[in-house]
Amino acid sequence: MLLRWLIFLVFFGLVQWYSFQVIKTIDLNKWFIGFYWIVIGLVLGNFMYHSFYYSRATGFTPSFSFAAGLFMSLFIFQLILVLFLAFEDLLRLPQAVYRFFVERGEGNYLPSRRKFISQIALGLAAIPFASLLIGMFKGKYNYKVLHYALTFDDLPKAFDGFTLTQISDIHSGSFDNAAKVNYGIDLINEQKSDVILFTGDIVNNKADELLPWKDAFGRLSAKEGVYSVLGNHDYGDYVNWETNAEKEANLQQLFAIQAEMGFTLLRNETHFLEKDGQRLALVGVENWGKGGFKKKGDLEKAIANVAADDFKILLSHDPSHWEAKYCPIPIISI
Repeated sequence: MLLRWLIFLVFFGLVQWYSFQVIKTIDLNKWFIGFYWIVIGLVLGNFMYHSFYYSRATGFTPSFSFAAGLFMSLFIFQLILVLFLAFEDLLRLPQAVYRFFVERGEGNYLPSRRKFISQIALGLAAIPFASLLIGMFKGKYNYKVLHYALTFDDLPKAFDGFTLTQISDIHSGSFDNAAKVNYGIDLINEQKSDVILFTGDIVNNKADELLPWKDAFGRLSAKEGVYSVLGNHDYGDYVNWETNAEKEANLQQLFAIQAEMGFTLLRNETHFLEKDGQRLALVGVENWGKGGFKKKGDLEKAIANVAADDFKILLSHDPSHWEAKYCPIPIISI
């Protein structure tokens, strides 16, 4: 552990030294330079503090996510500066070699850095840096309603004009503003959709993250109900549990909370919506992801009672499941 931190600090220090050459080249005010180093110290210290006290038994907390987000924002900013400097050095080094062997002069053979290149690097690096900061502080509550009009030749006529609202990946453990959360709930309800579909990752790690927001999400309302499936974060795989029984109890608690909120959880099963003697199949599968992600989704099991000519809407957290299995279900991907 100590060796990894030592390697990390050495690497981080080299990035700091190299990227700081941009600041030196531009020759900014000494107060700005002082502020720059204070910010770096605070961000790195905050990240190291939360990393030392991070526990796999607790998982990602909002404060740890905030510390990691600030660190990554700064690190990406500096890596962009490093890339520009490295590109410039690829041009400077041949010139230095030429001066050393051909001109045989004295002094510094390495040409000075060009100020305008450092200015361009600083300007471009500031774009993702600012975007990440805005996303951290405002993005999670910057709700957008996107409207799509979809047409299908085989859609039952009784469902012509049928409306649905899809929401996903709320990661309730990251919420910290009740007013903003309730505003989002109101915005969803204002759509007055026939059905609301939630496609997974309702928590970061543990079911109890959802408890403070249970009443808020319990207010979600649609004519035909609210239906959900599980995402990879919902199983509690990203924390350490003392026993498998404790992990299973957490999952059962998540099921219970969703039921209390009025969500109909579809676990590799289908629910039929019926109207005027016609029906529409909501096919919900558990999470299935490429690589090391949990693969509990079972498309074949989910459609066991579905007729070939039924119109189907598939609820799946990860579209790669569909792509990998090639199950012949018409899919709406939004």
